[in-house]
Amino acid sequence: MLSDRFRLRFFLIILCAVFVLGTFGFMVVEQVSLLDALYFNVATIATVGYGDIHPVTPAGKLLVMALIISGVGVFLALIATVTENMLKKYEKQQRMERLNVAIGLFFSELGTGLLALFAHHDPQIDRIEQNLIIGNSWTASDLSAVQLRLQDYDYMVDINSMELEELKGYFLAKETLLLRLMENPNLSEHESFTDTLVAVFHLRQELHARATLTGLPASDMDHLAYDIKRAYGMLVKQWLHYMWHLKQSYPFLFSLAVRTNPFDRNASAIVG
Repeated sequence: MLSDRFRLRFFLIILCAVFVLGTFGFMVVEQVSLLDALYFNVATIATVGYGDIHPVTPAGKLLVMALIISGVGVFLALIATVTENMLKKYEKQQRMERLNVAIGLFFSELGTGLLALFAHHDPQIDRIEQNLIIGNSWTASDLSAVQLRLQDYDYMVDINSMELEELKGYFLAKETLLLRLMENPNLSEHESFTDTLVAVFHLRQELHARATLTGLPASDMDHLAYDIKRAYGMLVKQWLHYMWHLKQSYPFLFSLAVRTNPFDRNASAIVG
């Protein structure tokens, strides 16, 4: 199947070719000026008819019929393609908006809490903590600088200091939400968030699969630590994009997100 962009370019090129050849043809067979040839061409392709001048030669009339068959068809196909592309773009924007609502729900109900927990048990959090304290003056260049700074960050979590049963219970309390998000048909529109959600869901499954989370062997603790590390790193990156989206589109939600920043140890929803 041809892509929408290819079809648009194809019809546009064909229309331009028909327009140039048609104009040149009218100048030759009708012996008219460039302006009159352009008039003939536009009037024919736009199907508005002729006024005070019209083709008078047999060759000119044949050229008109050829333009009607080719040019008008291509012109209508181009209009249909442009309209279809506009509708698809609008529908995609609507799907992305619904997905952004789902992402917001994820962070407000689950993601922000997980980030706060992971950051609390991150022994190296001091290295990036100040970079993640976001304010109202946050700019696109600030976002890029933070993303660059985080490229080499390890996202290590001291799993031995964590209450894994408590983490398991936290997931259990949010199980319905997590399952509903995984079933969201719009997830395919946002691959990076989908990967993050899968990583979080996998961590939940790993914890749920163990009858007890106490007295685990070191090898199993290392396995869980890796799953936490993966989810932690993905969550931070998605959280940054989510915060930037809020700042651009929903200032009132951004204000609350800033006041409940999971990396701010003094965070409080109360406006002081």
